Amino acid sequence: MTPSEKPAAHRVLLVDDDEAVRDMMNATLERKGFDVVAAASVTEALKWITTETFDVLITDLHMPNPGDGFTVITAMRHFQPEALTLLVSGYPDVQSAMAAILLQADEIIVKPFEPGRFAEIVGEKMLTRRPAVRLEKERVGVILQRCVNKIVDAWLLRAKQSSELKDVPLNDHERTGHLPKLVEDLALRLSKSSSTSKDSDAVFSAAAVAHGKLRYQQGYTPAMLVHESRILQVTIFGTLQSNLNSLDFSLLLPDVMTIADEVDAQLTQSMDSYMKVMQKAAAA
Repeated sequence: MTPSEKPAAHRVLLVDDDEAVRDMMNATLERKGFDVVAAASVTEALKWITTETFDVLITDLHMPNPGDGFTVITAMRHFQPEALTLLVSGYPDVQSAMAAILLQADEIIVKPFEPGRFAEIVGEKMLTRRPAVRLEKERVGVILQRCVNKIVDAWLLRAKQSSELKDVPLNDHERTGHLPKLVEDLALRLSKSSSTSKDSDAVFSAAAVAHGKLRYQQGYTPAMLVHESRILQVTIFGTLQSNLNSLDFSLLLPDVMTIADEVDAQLTQSMDSYMKVMQKAAAA
């Protein structure tokens, strides 16, 4: 670099729906030598993230339109993992209440803050920032396959706390029933191609049929079958939330649709099996 050349300014994406705050932060950062692009909404921010390159993301947490600061940070982590990410919030206790977000954000800055000091914080973070550790991205099916035992344990905990299910006297093995096999079948289907022209790619599930028979013998009602299926979906999505850093977002939407379709198909087959056993018992 020759003496007449200036170092390239760090490029900042600033996201805040409050125009006054946005203008103030923009002006402060530009005075400190940053090249700032301002976005007034999550949608606008996502367009910038997918079309331009940035060194720093600064985003407000709470915005009125669809999405929030977490959405913006997750997108930046996926598309530009090397960028410094700063989350701004007006809640004084955000440091403790939202500690989990530190897995995605490099820093949480609590409002109010002194504008000049804010620009200094950004500069300091850029100087001390370490290169991001690149995690291998995984499909939803791979994550579920390696987390089968955790999913079953989390489901069991929820089921034992459920007012609809806990009154049926079962030990843990009896209560989980064929759940481990159902989760494995789901992970297997997710490992296949997501593209389809059919309404559903669900196939016959021996585990789902056996599960329906078992639940009738254990004294479950049809409503209880539906409820435990809902708990399974909630547990699965909770598992994905715990693995955001390694999740391949490019195929997330079709995979989520597949989860909903497969769990529903398993429930349908279990319910059909349950009703057949019940009708056979009534006829006898």
